[in-house]
Amino acid sequence: MNSFTIKDLENLSGIKAHTIRIWEQRYNFLKPSRSDTNIRYYSNDELKKVLNISLLNKYGYKISHIDKMGDAEVREKILSLTQTQAQQERIVHDLIQCMVDLNIEKLESILDNYIRVRGIERTIRDIIFPYLEKIGILWLTNHINPAQEHLVTNIIRQKLIGGIEGIVTSLKVTKTVLLFLPEGEYHELGMLFMYYLLKSRGISTIYLGANVPMQDVEYVVNLKKPDYLYSHLTAVGHNFNFDKFISAITKKFHSTPIIISGLLTNTYEKKIPAHINFKKSFPEVMEFVAAL
Repeated sequence: MNSFTIKDLENLSGIKAHTIRIWEQRYNFLKPSRSDTNIRYYSNDELKKVLNISLLNKYGYKISHIDKMGDAEVREKILSLTQTQAQQERIVHDLIQCMVDLNIEKLESILDNYIRVRGIERTIRDIIFPYLEKIGILWLTNHINPAQEHLVTNIIRQKLIGGIEGIVTSLKVTKTVLLFLPEGEYHELGMLFMYYLLKSRGISTIYLGANVPMQDVEYVVNLKKPDYLYSHLTAVGHNFNFDKFISAITKKFHSTPIIISGLLTNTYEKKIPAHINFKKSFPEVMEFVAAL
């Protein structure tokens, strides 16, 4: 059984912690437990309720009205939302609930259905990427059981690899991008997503994978002379030092443009060298790809 903090609920639902506290005081749908030090924590079921209620509230339903609904009616109302953005958010929330419940069959079915209707790229952009952004916060705060993370990661990894292998394009771009994750970074999904985006647009791509020693990156760079290095940092190990990483890649690859994306770019506050560029959001990543 997972337990989630009020900050987890805020990050996953988009509802401010202050608002969640007000809901607890005024309505009946949330009843958090308390730790020995009087800190709120929430169960799987309460997380699911907040996800559902936040979605209905965002798309026009008053909390006082939602509070009177039963679970079946809440679900019925959610399924009746017709806005494209609302439907996408509902699917992302469903994936979060599947992860919490370890309902792997349903999670895979949701992804397969969306891929069949919309294609792999739109599934990545509309569903998988927003989903990974939300649960990536839980990875960083260690509020996901490793079993949940591994199961979900491997399913999405399979979908991405299937999409990459299925690419057929007549496009050809004369740029080469080397993709790698540094030692201590094993979260490969963001990098596989980049691999798909680049390959589908005819950009030559060298994919080294996760947890790559810097001397191996240096060897391939010297041999292949890529136009860009690209890394995506999601949730590195405790021994990873961002300052040392920036220093090492600056020293070894001072003449090669380096792009870094991922959640950790939002945590780095020091000045970075001119040839290193952080992409802190999905639109910024897409701008980089489009400019190649």
